[in-house]
Amino acid sequence: MVFTFRILNFKLCSIYLLDMEKNFSSIRLGDEYYPLLLKEIAKPPKELHYIGTLPPADMMAVAIVGTRKATTQGKLFAKKIAHDLAKQGIIIVSGLALGIDTVAHEGAIEANGVTMAVLSDGIETVYPSRNAALADKVLSLGGILLSEYRASSPYYPGQFIQRNRIISGLCVATIVVEAPERSGTLATARFALEQGREVFVIPGPVDHPNYTGSHQLIRDGARLVTSAKDVYEDLGVRIPGEVSTGQMALGETRDPNETMVVEALTKAGKSLSVDKIAELTTMDARAINTTIASLVMEGIVKETEHGYTI
Repeated sequence: MVFTFRILNFKLCSIYLLDMEKNFSSIRLGDEYYPLLLKEIAKPPKELHYIGTLPPADMMAVAIVGTRKATTQGKLFAKKIAHDLAKQGIIIVSGLALGIDTVAHEGAIEANGVTMAVLSDGIETVYPSRNAALADKVLSLGGILLSEYRASSPYYPGQFIQRNRIISGLCVATIVVEAPERSGTLATARFALEQGREVFVIPGPVDHPNYTGSHQLIRDGARLVTSAKDVYEDLGVRIPGEVSTGQMALGETRDPNETMVVEALTKAGKSLSVDKIAELTTMDARAINTTIASLVMEGIVKETEHGYTI
């Protein structure tokens, strides 16, 4: 599948516009295929516009974000962790910006995985212009370009920051790679924490300005990780392939949180919402979302229009 682009030039930058003859689709809050995790955030987009393949509503996704002015080491790490996660079937979400965003998408693509680019402008707009070819690669491998703004929507200040709540809201966790003291990356991390999602941080040299915000996040309680394996372990997610789908019986759940969720659903004998599961298990929403995502991947828990069930 090949998508064409046309360019608009401005004083200091340029953007690419997707060919408007292409078929853009939209999905509304409440629709069957609206992303489950995204609809749980404080202010979910009432409508999403996209081009490409919309993944399952119960997708397992991880965001990888960081500074546009990333170091070579930071970019290498972001690409590797994106590659390793995508190789195991995790959808990689980022913002198609320069630096860490770019290499995160590239890492997923090199693993023949699926990646999602959340745009800050109208759905037809690819910014920066140099990432037009990357956007095409995202789509060619079954990925998706996504925006809460319709084609040709006027730009207003603050859209970049508001976009970040969608990046974190789609995911069970956000991985921060190189966040300076003041950056949009820190806004994404804050959104993730407010949404009850995990925040993972890659540490770096203590005297490098690109890691000032990163280290502050760690001091504030974010989890330090150094590999994709750390992410899996901290999320309590088994690497797909270790246990085949459905192979693990209900009584064989090895994670305490999984056991509590499975027992609550089993005793209920019906679909339960996240709030109801929290009431029955005393678990917080963050732990429940992470645990359910793992159980759904394993084929143990199913999502219904009324919640989750065995």
